[in-house]
Parts: sequence; structure tokens; C-alpha cells
Amino acid sequence: MALTATDTGGGNFKRVPAGSHIARCFSVADLGTHTTNGQYGETTNRKIRLAWEIFGEDENNEPLTIDVDGKQMPMTINKSYTLSLGEKASLRKDLSAWRGRDFTPDELAGFNVTSVLGVYCMLNVTVSDSNGKTYSNVAGISPLHKSMAKPDAVHKNQVFDLDNVDMDIFHSFHEKLQEYIKQSPEWSAFAKQSGHAPQHDPMDGLDSDIPF
Repeated sequence: MALTATDTGGGNFKRVPAGSHIARCFSVADLGTHTTNGQYGETTNRKIRLAWEIFGEDENNEPLTIDVDGKQMPMTINKSYTLSLGEKASLRKDLSAWRGRDFTPDELAGFNVTSVLGVYCMLNVTVSDSNGKTYSNVAGISPLHKSMAKPDAVHKNQVFDLDNVDMDIFHSFHEKLQEYIKQSPEWSAFAKQSGHAPQHDPMDGLDSDIPF
């Protein structure tokens, strides 16, 4: 897959609170190619999603965890991007801030986004309300300061690649994300080849301090 190069959801369940949190990237997901209508008209781009596990406590000193099958797991948050390192691309902006410097011309010629797997950072999270639902959003990323301890990893690292589909990972995604991925031509090609096609069409120095 070409992993060389908005927070989703809603509802009334527990969400990552606003603030600056220690985080670790544990998931890079290929969402396929999608067409959107925006300020500059209709555009078609490959999309990816990065997901992080969050560590620490909230303002009430409650751990940033949720119960998953009787086990306390770190809360998670994700952000979707166009797979581009263009000058104005959000992915380039966030990765450059995370690294602490911009990309070199050689890196811009081909950067493997899976390099961020397992890398720690500080996430600036904001919270917004829309139509009665509360959303947590990744507003900014910065490097983890050298003096800060890295909490032990909890979530297993995962890469979802539409050129080499892992159905176990696919089924671990929530239904809304699965349906989005299924809208891509890459999923359609995989489904036809593998027999997963639906019966009806679905209506997805300084250099040594750089973390990746």
C-alpha cells in the first residue's frame, strides 16, 4: 500500500478530555481513496487514520482509562488525514511538529508513515459539541520531552493495509469506520478478488533526536 507519503465518532460515552496528554501511536490504517466536496471543489485522495493510546489522569485525578471486557485500558483517540506531504497538508504539518522539524527533500520523496508506530508524543486535545454530541479532537502534536517517562505500551501495534488486508484488524474497527473503508475502490478490488464482496453494493545532533 502507498503508506509512503477529524476525529471520528460521537455519542455520550467517555471521551478523552481537553488538555495536553502523553500518547503513543499504536495504529496506522489505510482508509482507501475517497472523493469529497470542499472549499476547492471535488477532490479525490487516499486517506489514512492514525490512532493513539492516552496516558495520565484527568482534572479530577481519575485515570484516563476505560473498561474493556473487565480490564482497564488506556483511552484512545484518532485523526484522519489525506495521505500527502504537500506543503499545506495536515499530515505534513502534524508530523513535522511531532518530529520537531520539517521533512528533507529526500524524505518528501517517500516517507513511510508506519514509522510513527510505537512513537510517543504529547497530544493537544480539544473538545467540541455538535448536535448534542461531544467530540474529542487532536488539535496538535509535539515531541515528548526527554525528561518525561514513557508509560508502558498497552495496545498492540497494528497496521491495516488495503493492499494486504488483515480481516482480524478490519473487524476490530467500529462499524462506521468499516463502512467508510468499504466505500473505497481499493476495498472493492480486494472484495472481488477474495470473495468478500457484498451481495449488494454498499450505500473509507538534532537528527538523533527525531523520533521517526
